[in-house]
Amino acid sequence: MTHSAAPALLGNAPARVVVDLDAIADNANEMTRRAEGASVLGVVKGDAYGHGLVPSARAAVSGGSTWLGVAQLAEAMTLRRAAAEGAGDLDVPVLSWLHAPGSPFADAIEARIDLGAPSVGELDGIAAAARRVGRRARVHLKVDTGLARNGAYGDDWPRLVEAAKAAQATGDVEVVGLMTHFVRADEPGHPENTAQIERFTSAATDCESAGFELEVRHMSNSPATFFLPEARFDLVRPGLALYGLSPAPHLATSEELTLRPAMSITANVTVTKRVPAGQGVSYGHTYTTPRETTLADIPVGYADGVPRAASNVGPLLVAGARTTIAGRVCMDQIVTDAGDAAVAAGDEVVLFGRASDGTQGPSAQDWADAAGTISYEIVTRMSTRLPRVYTGSLAKELGL
Repeated sequence: MTHSAAPALLGNAPARVVVDLDAIADNANEMTRRAEGASVLGVVKGDAYGHGLVPSARAAVSGGSTWLGVAQLAEAMTLRRAAAEGAGDLDVPVLSWLHAPGSPFADAIEARIDLGAPSVGELDGIAAAARRVGRRARVHLKVDTGLARNGAYGDDWPRLVEAAKAAQATGDVEVVGLMTHFVRADEPGHPENTAQIERFTSAATDCESAGFELEVRHMSNSPATFFLPEARFDLVRPGLALYGLSPAPHLATSEELTLRPAMSITANVTVTKRVPAGQGVSYGHTYTTPRETTLADIPVGYADGVPRAASNVGPLLVAGARTTIAGRVCMDQIVTDAGDAAVAAGDEVVLFGRASDGTQGPSAQDWADAAGTISYEIVTRMSTRLPRVYTGSLAKELGL
């Protein structure tokens, strides 16, 4: 291997997140097919699971998502601003569902953002904001069917229904949706799934009795969309699957689910050095070279989202061969033992995903397995210090 010229740094940075927008669009199309008539809400919370909010949302809509959903209002407002500033394809219903007291509901209502309401207190805040701006708020009531998280539970549910009925009668809100979330959708045979569906169906009946004309009833996340067809109702809310990762790897791989992972993490080696057997590597010398070898320093660390739990086990693709992190993950860098491979400063390393030449490296699921976590966390935690580089025909079409 020759290294006569310094390689260009993709994204003008020593490490980056490469996102294939065509993959997201294809995955959205697959989820639309799987929904079998239900509408698809593309979940783009958490900066689109680390993939980049606005570009990923546009890819999801391109692939067939007719709704978009986020947890927090700030991201919903970002989507609305993007639509106003030229991304007209994002002018679709947007739902935000996780709010603290004092949230800027008035701004959200004026921006035509649907709001999840899990309690009487929050509904009151939404209704008050609607009165101030003189515009009816579109609300999705949130019922807790067993997750014991956000949502109206037990006796709080009929109180929420009554409060919503009163607020609708005064013209402050319009109840357009009912939502909940699964506990064990990745365990399709578990009886809790059936129990939750029954509770949700009962809550829908309560809404009908209150006179609400629901546009959408929704409870299905990615695994439920695949494995619980009886729970699709009017709308499904795939998140992880949009980005090409299996939400239930113990049941089916991404390939088996016809999904394409969209994210790759690549970096360029900073320096290499030849060291003897017995050389300790990185903080604490938790790795010691078993033979004379080449060490390669890679400029990405836990400040970039690489889990420290991947110390000594995180998989890598270096010089076309699989290897692992050698020693502890540092804030800004990791080291690998490359053996006798012909690796040099500037060479590309793949943490997960594909190399620039298309060679497949480890997967996000491989990293999750190595670090003892889930692929959701691996992709979502990737820091914004790493520039997002968008690829695919859709990226070109969007001018990215």
